[in-house]
Amino acid sequence: MALIKRFLSGYSDNFLLALTLWPAASFALTLPILAYLYHRDGRLKFASVVSTYLAVLYVLGLGCFTLYPLPDGTSGPGITYGVPWQLNPLAPISDFAREGLSVLPQIAFNVVFFVPLGFIAGRLLRLRFVPSIVLGFAASLLIEAAQGTGLFGVYPYAYRTADVDDLIYNTSGAALGWLCAAALARVLPPGALAEEGEVTHAPGFIRRCVAFWLDTLIIGLLSLVVSGAVSIMLWNLPEGIARDLAGTPWMLVVMALLFVLVEGVLPWMHAGSTPGGGFVRMSCETRERTGVRRVAFYLARLVVLGAAYLFIPFAWFALALFYLVARRMPYDFL
Repeated sequence: MALIKRFLSGYSDNFLLALTLWPAASFALTLPILAYLYHRDGRLKFASVVSTYLAVLYVLGLGCFTLYPLPDGTSGPGITYGVPWQLNPLAPISDFAREGLSVLPQIAFNVVFFVPLGFIAGRLLRLRFVPSIVLGFAASLLIEAAQGTGLFGVYPYAYRTADVDDLIYNTSGAALGWLCAAALARVLPPGALAEEGEVTHAPGFIRRCVAFWLDTLIIGLLSLVVSGAVSIMLWNLPEGIARDLAGTPWMLVVMALLFVLVEGVLPWMHAGSTPGGGFVRMSCETRERTGVRRVAFYLARLVVLGAAYLFIPFAWFALALFYLVARRMPYDFL
């Protein structure tokens, strides 16, 4: 017990750092996580959300445990000299002969650290055994490479030991975690995944927000690409013509056209699914509409979402209150 306490005492700051970073990292990953869960499950399940956020804490903790503390000051490992790599897979034998059982906590924790990763791969990501092993090996290799290269060149020298035995222990831990997930699945099978082509025509407000966020990312990225192409074209035009065209707010024009394309034209052509909506398995058309009613629906939707673009965050707050009371968006009444 004393050996374990002594080993853990060196990692208390690392765990506190992971807990400190967890809220910020979880907030930054909220929308991508929700998008993934909607795409995979076709719905938002409480157990999946909790499991995913615990996985975020685990990944942060893994990084902090393996890479922290970083070099500090003007001298020491990583700054004025490096820690050599350990590439002998039989080194634990000599360690046992020299230090006895005191090396066991280090070995055990290198295995235990990666058990959750294998469990996450098998239970949450639904990966098979071999891909889970590959994931564990790749994650361990990335960590050992970071340790052995001074965080990929951030520091002039390696500040921790890159150990080939850690690679073996970590991968073994991932395999053990996957086996635990497989054993649990026999007693408590995971929920069913969304079927191919499954789309809901009654999406909730959160799913609508996630879809809109994905669409906004697409519009933003395409706007940068198209605006850059326009700038290059103007640069190569004669000076007089280029000066006349340079006064046009190309970025706003491009974004407006892409907004109409992504939120109006594409869902019209794909049964109400925008690119983001298709990923989270939803259609904005809550019921079948034809003719003038369908045209009015899409025009009203463009006006409402356009207001959300122009008046963020007030428009979203108003829409959230409206949905809370009416259980639908304003354009759904058409």
